[in-house]
Amino acid sequence: MTLWEYDQSLETPLLCGVDEAGRGPLAGDVYAAAVILDPENPIEGLNDSKKLTEKRREALFSEIQQKALAWSVGIATVSEIDTYNILQATFLAMNRAVAGLSLSPRLVLVDGNRDPGLPVPTRLLVKGDATSASVAAASILAKVSRDHAMLQLAEQYPQYQFERHKGYGTALHYEMLDRYGISPVHRRSFLKKYLKEAAERLSIGSRGEGIAAQYLAGAGCQLLAAGVHCEGGELDLIAREGELTLFVEVKTRTGAASPAEAVDAAKQAHLVRAARDWMARQGTEMHCRFDVVEVELAPDGSTRSVRWLKDAFRPS
Repeated sequence: MTLWEYDQSLETPLLCGVDEAGRGPLAGDVYAAAVILDPENPIEGLNDSKKLTEKRREALFSEIQQKALAWSVGIATVSEIDTYNILQATFLAMNRAVAGLSLSPRLVLVDGNRDPGLPVPTRLLVKGDATSASVAAASILAKVSRDHAMLQLAEQYPQYQFERHKGYGTALHYEMLDRYGISPVHRRSFLKKYLKEAAERLSIGSRGEGIAAQYLAGAGCQLLAAGVHCEGGELDLIAREGELTLFVEVKTRTGAASPAEAVDAAKQAHLVRAARDWMARQGTEMHCRFDVVEVELAPDGSTRSVRWLKDAFRPS
């Protein structure tokens, strides 16, 4: 039985499909869509949005909007997700989507096995987006609408690269969180464990910076500043060695010894920008160098080793 045949087998006029997108990501609103298709104007190729290519989803997104008898997209905000939890926020988005329809459905098919409490007759349909044409259409509208919203957030918060991971918990996304912290569009309720671990890392990082500062002082350097926030990012340590101004990135490790970690190109660019901003504030010309100090801590918190990598990288 095809998706269209399933809908026709229900013999229900004004049949509405409802589905959501964005329950799992760490950032952004959760979206839901409601669609009443026109049986006299079928749309070919409808399927679970996750099984379609981005190009195909975009094409069907426009076709659904043009051919459906009625359609609507509802959202629940990040604030509502953190306040009510993601399940209740998803139900809220579904209710808003159905309420936004220009026609009143006789029956609503909801993807999944949880009743969102709609004020109209409702049937739950597990794997509905792969069973019903109406639910599949709703899954496409919800998915593409959310993807478009994440592209807008990518322009507003370019440092997180939302256009690449759409807010999901990828390695890249966590890397950007480590580098830039949490933004107003992140779901703090989804990041409780991460926030706890980040606080622990911050404590370890602060300890490492203190050890690195003492090490540099013992090597004859003059510490000028620590934890300086500038345009482009933060400078861990700024020191003087003879006539050179040192911009020092501190890497702190715990557990078994590991080789010093190179500062990647993106991090280098941020450090250079921050250093230029700091030097501009001083109003004097100076010769500078970019160094890395790696501090390795034993499991008990004691200092295992300190490595000073001079001239770790040079600005292009």
